Parts: sequence; C-alpha cells; structure tokens
Amino acid sequence: RKIKIVLTIHDLNCLHEGKPRAEQQKSLAHTQQLINRSDAIVCISEFCKSDVLKHCDVNGKPVYVIHNGTHRLMEPGLSNASYAPQRPFLFGMGYVNRKKNFHVLLPMLRNNAYELLIAGRLDEPDYINEMRSQASALGVADRVHLLGPVSEEEKSWYLKHCLAYVHPSLAEGFGAPVVEAMTFGKPLFLSSYTSLPEIAGDVAFYFSTFDESHMQQVLQEGLAVYNRNGLAGRIMEKGAAYDWEKKAIEYVEVYRTLINRG
Repeated sequence: RKIKIVLTIHDLNCLHEGKPRAEQQKSLAHTQQLINRSDAIVCISEFCKSDVLKHCDVNGKPVYVIHNGTHRLMEPGLSNASYAPQRPFLFGMGYVNRKKNFHVLLPMLRNNAYELLIAGRLDEPDYINEMRSQASALGVADRVHLLGPVSEEEKSWYLKHCLAYVHPSLAEGFGAPVVEAMTFGKPLFLSSYTSLPEIAGDVAFYFSTFDESHMQQVLQEGLAVYNRNGLAGRIMEKGAAYDWEKKAIEYVEVYRTLINRG
C-alpha cells in the first residue's frame, strides 16, 4: 500500500474499433480499476489523454503525456528465404486485422504496377481470407504479399527500399510503426484517425476517407510533393525526436514528482 504506482495507458482503442457497447464498457471498467490504484497517470499521446479524461474518472490525479520512443533499427538485410519484391512497392506493418484496415489499400494497386507488402502477425483468419478474396476480385492478387512476422533486418530492408510507407489504421494510441518508418525518411501515407496526425504532424500525407479515388489522389500528389520538396530530411528529424533516452528522462521526472509529494 505504501508503494507509489505510475500507470501508463497506451490507448482506449475499444472506443474506436466499432466493438459492441458491452465490450467497450468492460474494457473501460478494467482501465478505471487501474486508474483507481495509481498515483500518477502517463498517456502516450495527447489523443490518448483526451480519451482518458473524457471517459474515465482520474479523481484529480496528475495526467502526463510522454510519447513513446523508438528503438534503433537493425542493419537492413534479406535472407535467401526472404521475399524480395520485383517492382516498386508500398510497405505496411502491424497485426493484420480489421482495426489496421489494410484492405482499403488493395484498390490502389489497380492503376499502377506497385506491389503491396504487409509485415506482421496474421491476426484474424476471416479478415485475411477476405483480403485475399478481394485482391483476387480486383485482379491484383499476384502483387499483394502478406509476409507474416519478419526479422528486424528484413523490416529495416523493406522500410529502406519501399516507395512509401502506408498505415491506414482506424485506431492507434501512438503509432510506433510510423515512427520506425521515419528512420529512413520515406514518404508516409496514414489515416487521419485517432493519434496519427499528432505523431506524424506535417511530414505525412493523410487519407481522410477510404474512397479509392481519394486515396489514389493522396498517394500520387503526396509522392510528387515528396520528390519535389525533399521531405526525407524533415521526416527523419521528426522521427529522431522519439528517442527512448529522452522519454526515460521524462518518466524519471514523473517519479521524482511522486517522491517529492511524499
């Protein structure tokens, strides 16, 4: 009972994923129990903090925002067993499930010769099957590659060599893959939902809807702006701000505040 507790809340994504009301309430009740036991609360984005203050009772406890950091990526490399794309390719990563919304990218392949590579755990079999069926119906199945989990070296290679990084997620408390993608300064195409505009700011291009023509327009215009304006340096500079050593110092200050409060 004497030990001070700092609670980090990563997201209230249950509110943004279209889940049944009962499931949302169960998740919120669990979060509220954790808040009740804590002495200070850290949220990993301003968006997450706004969700917490709106839907939970913090009972006057201090609420801080400390963005996540990102680790240093491994040296890029493919093994003999790795998939090596044959054309310019779009790359995305994360659990492949409905929340990540990767299927909206498939129609974007119809009017170009790009490949689409997605790395990450194949999380929902029904969703995976729907994506594959949709790709076949669109006539792009041969250019869609659901890679599953990849090594750190493979991930770095795909990030370094992709035409663009794509992340149309419906709900993110932060968006760590986006920050990893910033390491190589490649153009970023993200949904405008939840925390993503906060994390990437003005160095990314955003899908405000998932209509095919809108997404095609955002992609082509964004690539043109990126190539014309030399955004790579600004993107890498933005990513460098998300450094774990800096974030650790911010956490230490939270701990010191609790100690000083006694």
